[in-house]
Amino acid sequence: MMAFLTKLFDSNTRDLRRLEKKAAEIKKLGSEMEKKTDDELREQTDRFKSRFAGGESLDSLLVEAFAVVREAARRVLGLYPYPVQLMGGIALHEGNIAEMKTGEGKTLTATMPVYLNALTGKGVHVVTVNEYLASRDAEEMGKLYEFLGLTVGLNLNSMSKEEKKAAYEADITYGTNNEFGFDYLRDNMVIYKEDRVQRPLHFAVIDEVDSILIDEARTPLIISGQAQKSTQLYLQANAFVKTLRKDDDYTYDEKTKGVQLTEEGINKAERAFRIDNLFDISHVTLNHHINQALKANVSMHRDVDYVVEDGQIVIVDQFTGRLMKGRRFSEGLHQAIEAKEGVDIQNESMTMATITFQNYFRMYEKLAGMTGTAKTEEEEFRNIYNMNVIAIPTNKPIIRDDRPDLIYATMKGKFKALVDDIAERHKKGQPVLVGTVAIETSELISDLLKKQGIPHNVLNAKNHEREAEIIAEAGNKGAVTIATNMAGRGTDIKLGEGVLELGGLAVIGTERHESRRIDNQLRGRSGRQGDPGVTQFYLSMEDELMRRFGTDNLKNMMEKFGMDDSEPIQSRLVSKSVESAQKRVEGNNFDARKQLLQYDDVLRQQREIIYKQRDEVMSSEDLRPVVENMIQSVIGRVVGMYAPGSEEEENWNLDGIVAFVNANLLPEGDLTAEDLKRRDPEEMEALIFEKVKARYDEKEEQLTAEQMREFEKVVMLRAVDTKWIDHIDAMDQLRQGIHLRAYGQTDPLREYQNEGFNMFENMVASIEEEVARFVMKAEIRSNLQREEVAKGQAVNPKEEGGKAKRRPVRRKESVGRNEPCPCGSGKKYKHCHGRLA
Repeated sequence: MMAFLTKLFDSNTRDLRRLEKKAAEIKKLGSEMEKKTDDELREQTDRFKSRFAGGESLDSLLVEAFAVVREAARRVLGLYPYPVQLMGGIALHEGNIAEMKTGEGKTLTATMPVYLNALTGKGVHVVTVNEYLASRDAEEMGKLYEFLGLTVGLNLNSMSKEEKKAAYEADITYGTNNEFGFDYLRDNMVIYKEDRVQRPLHFAVIDEVDSILIDEARTPLIISGQAQKSTQLYLQANAFVKTLRKDDDYTYDEKTKGVQLTEEGINKAERAFRIDNLFDISHVTLNHHINQALKANVSMHRDVDYVVEDGQIVIVDQFTGRLMKGRRFSEGLHQAIEAKEGVDIQNESMTMATITFQNYFRMYEKLAGMTGTAKTEEEEFRNIYNMNVIAIPTNKPIIRDDRPDLIYATMKGKFKALVDDIAERHKKGQPVLVGTVAIETSELISDLLKKQGIPHNVLNAKNHEREAEIIAEAGNKGAVTIATNMAGRGTDIKLGEGVLELGGLAVIGTERHESRRIDNQLRGRSGRQGDPGVTQFYLSMEDELMRRFGTDNLKNMMEKFGMDDSEPIQSRLVSKSVESAQKRVEGNNFDARKQLLQYDDVLRQQREIIYKQRDEVMSSEDLRPVVENMIQSVIGRVVGMYAPGSEEEENWNLDGIVAFVNANLLPEGDLTAEDLKRRDPEEMEALIFEKVKARYDEKEEQLTAEQMREFEKVVMLRAVDTKWIDHIDAMDQLRQGIHLRAYGQTDPLREYQNEGFNMFENMVASIEEEVARFVMKAEIRSNLQREEVAKGQAVNPKEEGGKAKRRPVRRKESVGRNEPCPCGSGKKYKHCHGRLA
């Protein structure tokens, strides 16, 4: 009865039933499509486009369009999609995630929804995890699309702007998640709209969707420029940290990877740097450098978290084992590691544009994805991306033998048993894939196999250029392949001759990953399309996951029963405790990603406003009305500050208004205090604005209308870009310190939202003031050129004719609230310019 109810209410079962019906309709058209000539099949594309343009929906075209692609795939690629692939394709078209096991033909599955959605002419992006896969799929599947009359583009990092633009203009564009995201950021930094490469984001199909939207979602995309800072302090902090002793001078928590100085360590630091108090406000920078040096030396490990290559520190992706060239650890940690490893220390960078993958991909009108492993993260996909995970059945039943974990007391015992197992399988000719979590583990096993004289290939971040070649050989008789998590994601390990009879591919895991999904991916390398296969994980009580979350009771029990290293235990209890540890880590990681998204959402709303404003600036033929609105805002704020309607007239500071207006908006003497007397604030604003408009007209007469319009764009783009970059940097600093607010019983996120909003309002006011001042006061050159501020180029100094003008008084720390205001008004600072602060 319970089984019946579960089935009745299981949404996946309902979805599959619906998809099966639709797939059956597509299959029915098979014989009809078979009769068509190549030309007749190709003509269907134009017919579909006309029907869509005439008001038909893509849903109503789906059955016929899928049938056309299915037949075309048989003719062009020699592949005829199975019913389960049709089901997966429908799930993708509906904006969901199709969970399809390894070897079930995800690449072919995607061709049908990609073709259907490309009929709109708005462009479809096919997103992969690396450029090798993007190039391979664009070439192989491109033949199918081109046969049907669609264009295919490939977006690579090495391409010029013109090549990228052409790639994006195609009906279907292949590329990596990084490149699509960076192109979006770069497009919003250009100064001529013609320099943009992307079209509006329409539909994306993400291959290995869990890797891109889950694993990489904790690392935002950042475009940065250099901020000049001294490297000496990194070297000094590193030299000091190397003198410290664990437990005496610092403590290290393995679970959280947190490193803290002890009281003795603090005393040592104060003696070493000859200061009285490390936590004095004047030593914030030194404190930060010491903490980063500690982290670099204690919790960051070479060949696990990073590698040293060609004199540079290159990050290793903890999920895939790939090198992440071009990425750098933030907040000075990268420089601290460079100091630790004795390589050249590069300058810290300043963020100029940033976005998380979550917020980038949520901008698409429709999003879909496919992977072999997504069910464990179903909640996250639904909550954050509004995508359901539909588990598509395999074409043939899975007959792979997934064996229970073998647990040893020590790592030494585990590796001995593991190598013996490999040797035995190699002897009979069965191919073996050994999955490792870290580069150092893959190299350790490689050394052990060399001692046994067993030939093998190692696939890790250090030799990834041979990836395709190594994976192609991994299923051959007698092949032994050691691989980190990259293990050829997106490429199938095809079995060589005679391997099926030997039991198929044997997959051996050297330890459990902190995510169940990545263990499942490793298992999924074996037993594709109903092939035999076997998977076995070897664990030890000394593995990182067991140390962090495993219970000490188990180790004590093993010792109590006198179990030595040659005797593993196979215990459901242990396997369950490992799985619950993994669930805990997955939960922690989900929380971290959710928090990152919550914080980035604050910046997202601001980013959308600024990017929209830039877009309007570049697209507008005449910005004068916009500039005039900005000037009105500035005048309103100045009058409101010096002549607030809530105060008596005798307390108004008309000289303050005159000083500001003459310094920033009008020539000296154009406005006097006498002009403003006996007027209410609204009349003052109207008078000043009339004078400003008259001056604006005079400036227009000095130049052609075309030059004036270009001048407005130059000023506005420069102001927006400069202020926005400073704002991102300020928000970044706010974010880094906001967690300390929790000690004051306040919610750090709410504080970040509130302060971020205030900072944004101030930035907008600052942009308006700068635009107003430049448009009204700068000498206009006839050979004006827009400048790429966001590329880190120097901003031209302000060009103002005549003598130096007075500026509004900015708050200095030396002016007390009750002291006379430096502007000379005779008022106390708090009643005058102190209001600005």
